Amino acid sequence: MAEHPKQTHYPSAQKMQDIVSRTLSIVVDNEPGVLARVIGLFSGRGYNIDSLTVTETEHEKHLSRITVITSGTPAVIQQIKHQLERLIPVHRVRDLTDEGASIERELALVKVQGRGEKRIEALRLAEIFRAKVVDTSIEHFVFEITGKPSKIETFVQIMSELGLVEVSRTGIAAIGRGVAT
Repeated sequence: MAEHPKQTHYPSAQKMQDIVSRTLSIVVDNEPGVLARVIGLFSGRGYNIDSLTVTETEHEKHLSRITVITSGTPAVIQQIKHQLERLIPVHRVRDLTDEGASIERELALVKVQGRGEKRIEALRLAEIFRAKVVDTSIEHFVFEITGKPSKIETFVQIMSELGLVEVSRTGIAAIGRGVAT
């Protein structure tokens, strides 16, 4: 019996270029099960979540903001937004990426181990990145760094060469500039 070579189907270059990343801000009722319903919408339809943060934003009105970073074709992004808008506990869906300039920040705790020159270099670079030392011993540092996700990525990559042990990231918090619509 002759073996047939395994065929692999790759998306065309055109389809890969159509993939976009979007930051969605979703204002919802702050009640049990709402997050599960939003996540269920994504998982049930095979949509990816790259980052997810949730917090209560208006205590008196019992409202929370869910910030989701997702990716897909423009048509898929539109579909995600329309399906989110139809969920009962959702008050508003904003595409911060589509609206223009938004502010995105993330916090990370980065544990680095090292002695001697590597320890000195880690401290020097942390100062350049404005990372704060929040824990230390003779063997390690834990840095706290806040900024754009690209800044966090660069800091983690640099620290990986100096003895990176562990990273914990919050996910992206985002807000639109100017007056909310």
